[in-house]
Order: sequence, then structure tokens, then C-alpha cells
Amino acid sequence: MQPASQLFPTFSLPEDKFHDYCGVFGVYGHPEAAKLTYLGLYALQHRGQESAGIVATDGESLVGHKGMGHVAEVFTEDALSRLVGSAAIGHTRYSTAGDTDLKNAQPLTVSCQKGQVALAHNGNLVNAATLRKELESRGDIFQTTSDSEVILHYFARSKHNGIPEAVAEALDKVVGAFSLVMLFKDCMLAIRDPRGFRPLCLGRLDGAHVVASETCAFDLINATYVREVEPGEMVILDRRGATSLRFAPPAQPTQCIFEHVYFSRPDSVVFGRSVQTSREMLGRLLAREHPAEADLVVPVPDSGVAAAIGYSEESGIPLKFGLIRSHYVGRTFIEPTQAIRDFGVKLKLNPVRSLLDGTRVVLVDDSIIRGTTSRKIVRIVREAGAREVHLRVSCPPTISPCFYGIDTPTKSELIAATQSVEEIRKFVGADTLGYLSLEGMRRAVGDTQGRYCLACYTANYPTAIQEPLITLRNRD
Repeated sequence: MQPASQLFPTFSLPEDKFHDYCGVFGVYGHPEAAKLTYLGLYALQHRGQESAGIVATDGESLVGHKGMGHVAEVFTEDALSRLVGSAAIGHTRYSTAGDTDLKNAQPLTVSCQKGQVALAHNGNLVNAATLRKELESRGDIFQTTSDSEVILHYFARSKHNGIPEAVAEALDKVVGAFSLVMLFKDCMLAIRDPRGFRPLCLGRLDGAHVVASETCAFDLINATYVREVEPGEMVILDRRGATSLRFAPPAQPTQCIFEHVYFSRPDSVVFGRSVQTSREMLGRLLAREHPAEADLVVPVPDSGVAAAIGYSEESGIPLKFGLIRSHYVGRTFIEPTQAIRDFGVKLKLNPVRSLLDGTRVVLVDDSIIRGTTSRKIVRIVREAGAREVHLRVSCPPTISPCFYGIDTPTKSELIAATQSVEEIRKFVGADTLGYLSLEGMRRAVGDTQGRYCLACYTANYPTAIQEPLITLRNRD
């Protein structure tokens, strides 16, 4: 019998948020490396839900398993039992329509004259289209549409015999964001691009080395956080221990500020700072910049919770969870014949009428992208009886797409790129609308030295952006 999803068309829930492309994880020197990597990816599931993969080595060869879906769906006990060895790397990936394909699932694995190599990549290479055309003109054949694959092609082409030297030569060709873990039969590399766009950290567990996109993955397996991989650093993990090399000269740091606004889990330490601390401060400063006379502060769950806590504490207005989120909603093949207004959002969020009825509400969210979901949420809160809805956003207006590892709409789809705050307020139907200022956001994350990338709020990109990228964007 066919599953229901094949008998009926599926209804996709609308998403009006940015998505990070992926999370990476690695273990070197532990007899249960693959199982620990599975758990690490489980903790990083929020960074990508479309596909997952693990590659392990027993010192002689690389063996991998990957598939479409969540980590728990891809890896069975039998699949994990085949991934033997004391070193493994893993990847969990987000993608969008047209890009959801097993061939693009990572880690990518190839064999060349230097042996087998597996690569897991968080980020986006802004010159990938140009590099790919150059390689294809030389006769190279690509197996995926992933920008990550160009790194492997240049690595294979390198005249250097040494692995670190060949990798460094390949990385010298690429521009953009890359936090990488690379696995060879007898060593592992942890690498971060010279500007440090995406996070990558090092840990220890029972004498083994651990690498992850976020420290929350260390917490699950009882690993100890050691430090970040520095921008422009390559950490070589092998039987001698950990060796640090600089593969690129220092560059102006441009860490992604949206990691603190939305992407990373609040229980993580990212770029050396607690994400929970940053988000509560975002809310506190938002309350100072945009106070409101109200009865309740209500977060848009789950991403608005930490900022709402800060807003409530700073303003003295009680925090109440007036919207309840279902954590079990993905895709549904059942849609009522009679149209239900805001059906997709209602599947995901439901108001607590007894809390909202007759009240003045400060509704706190982390961002407004297209504005369509915010409009529906405001309407749901009003229909639950709220007398006033004051929408507060814990970041500045988003006016430009990201090209460094975030899935963003085009500029024309970003509501703040073409409309004023007042026009957005009218569109979403709020009584008032307040965004945190750029200065407030930088202050909240402790950015006193200009170390963060703010391109999605300023349109000032730290690297040149090549037009062909728009058609090649990898979603990895």
C-alpha cells in the first residue's frame, strides 16, 4: 500500500524565517566515533532538517551513510553499526525547493590520487560559479550542484603531496564562508575561513578530540568545550594530537550576527559568547528603545522567547506564553475542503485565549522577513481577544539577502527592502511596530570592535558578490 503522502498532495507549512544551511560535527580518537557523531548531529538538528550523513574511518578506508530526512530517520542501529572506526564526521543540512536531492547530501566523499577524503561544509562560497566553470572547462566532471565540491576538485588537482598543503592550496582559490571538517583515513582537519563567518569549536572527550558548529552538541555527549577554531586556522587531528596551522593571512573578522539573533541554540556559546545572554540583552535594549503601554509580553515561540524574557524584565511587563507552538508539525497531506484562514500558521501556533482576551499585548519576535507570517500571527492574537498588539522585533529591518551560508529570499521578497516601518506596520496589522536599532544589536552582542557581518541589515558586503552565484547557490 502506498503511503498517504503519495496518494494525496502535501501541504507545506509556510516559512517566513531565514534558515542556516547546515551543522557539522566530528570526532577523532574515540572507539564509538560514529555513535557520538550521530548524537552530535541530533543536537545540531535545528541547523538543518532536510538531510544528514556520517562518514567514518577505521584507519584503512572511509565508509559512509547518508539520507534525506531528520537525523533519527536517516540512521538506524544497523546503519550506525556499519560505521566502524575511531574517527567520524557528520553533517545535517537545510535546503530549499529544487535543491533537495540525495546527491547534495553531505559529507561529500571522493577518491583521488591522494586517497579518500570526505568533506562537510557549513557556509557558502561566493565565487563558486566562476570556479566551477573554470574547472569544467578543463574537463572536470561534477557529481553534485554543491559549491562545496569545488574544494575537493582543487584539492585533487594540487601538486602538493602533503594533505594540509594541498587543502591550503585549494582553499586559497575560494572566497566566502566555510567552516569545514575533512576526514582522511588517518587524520581529520577542522578549518574556518579567514573572516570567521560561521562558527566552529573544539572540544575534548575522554582523550578524544571533538569538533562542532555549536557547543550544545558537546553538552549532549559530555564533552568539554576547549576553544573556537580561529579564523584562517586549520587544526590537524591525528595520532600526534592537535596541530594548529595558519593557511591564510589575517582578515577583518565578519562573524554572522544572525547566529546570535536567531540561528544558534540559546544554550550554545557561539563566537565566545552565550547566545542566551545575547538574546536577553537584545530584548532589554528593545524595551528601552521601543517601550509600550501593555499588559503582557508574549513571545513568538520558540525563537522570540529569550528576547521576550529580556523585554519583560526590562519593562516590568509580565511575560506570558500566549502562543503555544506544536513541535510535531512538518508536512500534512490533509487540508480541509473548506478554506481555513491562516491554516498553515494555525497548525503551528495556537493562542491561549484566556491569557490574551481583553489585553494589550507586546508581541516579541526575532525578525520579520517577508511579513506574511507576522501578519497572520498578529491576526490570530487579535482574534483571540487582544485589544492592542504592539509588535517588537529584536533586530533591525532586514533589507538584503545573505550570501554566506543562509537561505534568504531575494531582495525583492524582503519586505523591509521596499517598505518603510510604518508601511510594514500597516501590512502586518499591528498597533505599533518597533525594530531594534543597528547600534542596539551590536551592543547586545558585545560588538565593540566591528567583528560581525551586518550585510543583511546594511547591504554592505565584506566580499565581492558575483552575479552567477544566484543561480548556483548550494544551500549547504
